[in-house]
Amino acid sequence: MPFHEADGLRYFTFDLFDRYQLAHGVFTRLGGVSPVPWASLNLGGTVGDSREHVIENRRRIFAHFDRPVESLFDSWQVHGTHVLCVEQPRPLDSPHQKADAILTDRPEITLLMRFADCVPIYLFDPSKRVIGLVHAGWRGTVDKAARAAVEQMTARYGSSPADILAGIGPSICVEHYPVGAEVENAARLAFGEKASLVLWRKNGVVHFDLWRANQQVLEDCGVRQIEQSGLCTFCNNEEWYSHRAENGRTGRFGALLAL
Repeated sequence: MPFHEADGLRYFTFDLFDRYQLAHGVFTRLGGVSPVPWASLNLGGTVGDSREHVIENRRRIFAHFDRPVESLFDSWQVHGTHVLCVEQPRPLDSPHQKADAILTDRPEITLLMRFADCVPIYLFDPSKRVIGLVHAGWRGTVDKAARAAVEQMTARYGSSPADILAGIGPSICVEHYPVGAEVENAARLAFGEKASLVLWRKNGVVHFDLWRANQQVLEDCGVRQIEQSGLCTFCNNEEWYSHRAENGRTGRFGALLAL
């Protein structure tokens, strides 16, 4: 089952990863302590919620997987393509490094990223035992952050793209993602003759399909085993934080992954 409920939490997992017993989940906004408008499992520390609430919410998801909070590695997500290959957890009192993709082959590290419409991308190479998380908004999608991560898995860990399993998590769907000329032009430049696969026009307005676009990026890298969650954060705002649906006044849900 893709959804799991335990300890008051509700989270999504990928069927593709089930046989490998990875600690992984995309956590809904349910089961935390944050008040409105961040209700309730907010993991974003820069959206106005109190630090104490965020720490408790984080503790809950780590406790569910019996992972020490001290195993955490997260980053300052900046809508770029920089990839971090990490060998030890981030000390909890140390500054975040800027990156939108994190890779590791260390089982003592728990990767965490935060989202509210952008695309969470999970990567796992069962042959080399390497995992990765990628954050891709529209800019990370057209700049192909997922490709940068796959290339680093290949260069740093010796992964073959054909061995990599990928999961595309809950994020805003094409129906609710109209874009302006800047994004349309960037998408056309990035995807060339395949732009028609990722841009959709309705009532004269262009929409950008982040799900299909990131799948295309992965396929073009040689990744063939890809699972789409098919879950829209805007449509299902009662379960997921959505920056667009809530006009920017919202929290961030967490994507967790560990060997």
